[in-house]
Amino acid sequence: MFAPFGRVYMSRIGKKLISIPKEVQLQIQERAMQVKGPKGVVHFPIPVGCSVQKHDDSTLLVGLVEDGSTGASKALHGLTRALLSNVIVGVTEGFTKVLELVGVGYRASVQGKKLVLSLGFSLPKEYILPEGITAQVTGTQIVISGINKQQVGQVASEIRSIRMPEPYKGKGVKYLNEVIRRKAGKAMGATGSS
Repeated sequence: MFAPFGRVYMSRIGKKLISIPKEVQLQIQERAMQVKGPKGVVHFPIPVGCSVQKHDDSTLLVGLVEDGSTGASKALHGLTRALLSNVIVGVTEGFTKVLELVGVGYRASVQGKKLVLSLGFSLPKEYILPEGITAQVTGTQIVISGINKQQVGQVASEIRSIRMPEPYKGKGVKYLNEVIRRKAGKAMGATGSS
């Protein structure tokens, strides 16, 4: 039985309807959904205690199963709705993260499924791109793209961690428009003893 909206424990985010674009096809099973769109196919597991139903032809409704909804499933209600919404955006538009190389001679190139980074180390660093993730390099920018929001963010974070921006000159790999808090360098002062 699907829990009605009037319940006190319903999440504010979970109550929102999810709009389904025309180019998205859904298959809802007992504990999983298959979401197919122009960018690819995603299998989305439905947590125990949560339920997904079509509200009408163009919207989805995430609710709680009335019998057996525990505190954990109530907590997952809003999260399930947010993740499912991200899946639909992912298969229609995709997600991107842009990284920027800051430093003289810092450069990157894509070789097949490898991202090769020259970041001031004695040898170039290689990062193997996981399945479903693509990278494009234009000048000093690296654009990471994919249909899985979490995976795109994870890959961008791992690439950034190869040479994180340092606080004095800001050299390294940073997110586009990321503000690096700078430290003042050591001042050359008189070294007289008092």
